[in-house]
Amino acid sequence: MTRHAAPGHQHRGHCIRGTFRRCLLLLGALSALSVAVPAAEQLQIYFIDVEGGQSTLIVAPGGQSLLVDAGFRGNTFNDKANRGRDAGRIMAAIRDAGLTRIDYLLITHFHEDHDGGVEDIATQIPIDTFIDHGDVPPQAEDNVPGTLDAFRAYAAARAKARRHLQARPGDRIPLTGVDLTIVSSGGSTISKALTRAGGRNAVCPATPLPAQEIYENPRSTGFVMRFERFSFLDVGDLSGKPLFDLVCPSNLIGQVDVYLVAHHGGADAAEPATLSALRPRLAVLNNGATKGGAPATFKMLHDHSGMDVWQLHWSRNAGADNFPPAQIANLDESTSHWIKLTANADGSFRVTNGRTASSKDFSSAR
Repeated sequence: MTRHAAPGHQHRGHCIRGTFRRCLLLLGALSALSVAVPAAEQLQIYFIDVEGGQSTLIVAPGGQSLLVDAGFRGNTFNDKANRGRDAGRIMAAIRDAGLTRIDYLLITHFHEDHDGGVEDIATQIPIDTFIDHGDVPPQAEDNVPGTLDAFRAYAAARAKARRHLQARPGDRIPLTGVDLTIVSSGGSTISKALTRAGGRNAVCPATPLPAQEIYENPRSTGFVMRFERFSFLDVGDLSGKPLFDLVCPSNLIGQVDVYLVAHHGGADAAEPATLSALRPRLAVLNNGATKGGAPATFKMLHDHSGMDVWQLHWSRNAGADNFPPAQIANLDESTSHWIKLTANADGSFRVTNGRTASSKDFSSAR
């Protein structure tokens, strides 16, 4: 993991001169001292509605925070109308969690539905440490117009932070109370299996599904987070060969309790071998009304037994086979409810629909 100190913060730059291990120990100690909420013995995860982008807020036991992605700047790609919509929704979750700062902000990749809201969030709450895969190739603008402009705004906010960590597969983030391992970043993945993983995946096809977007999505920074016997996987929009390499021909991840379906449930995430390897008890689909939620992915999710699926949005896509409304946070675009998960050290967890306030409990770990 490459470390970068922001201008004006060189006096805090012990990590630049020391080893990576010492850097992480220092960051962990500093963050622990600055936690502003009371200690708790639970892990909280907010899956925030950003209309088919991503924003996931994690509050670790003890109160440290990790915000994964920040949704759009405005309505959608290269459209600044209704600017601040997603930043406002994210700040609502931050307030609900009782946070006064964000300890870590991890941007999975540089598309505007993931990094667009950072500029506005950074004006409303301190962000201590930025984590990402560095920069964006110029060609990414060809596929997704507005990518470079959004990245410039993001990079400007990043430059003001106390610390910037450039993630590499295998790195660990010192979020107190959990074990968080980077499994993909910058187009590379871990090459050795995590603990309790490594078995052959018997249902792997010969080749991966091709990535729908080839420049940034396959470079997504993904992670596995473990809280004692509970585990969660978030790989952003990882797709193509890197996503395939995590589960085929060998399962490098192992089983997880909760899987945030890659790429908002797009067609390039519809590989049954992924679910065969991960065997999640809950899959969360951060789709929008028409963004993500491909029919092929819905079919894959329905075909996999022994797993609940909850959606951030009812999908209006032709051929989309939505799950029951009780498992969907938003039935149209007039609301912006989140899905909240609370996990315990024994692997049990509760998932709550913000629209209905109804919950479902999952028993302790398998």
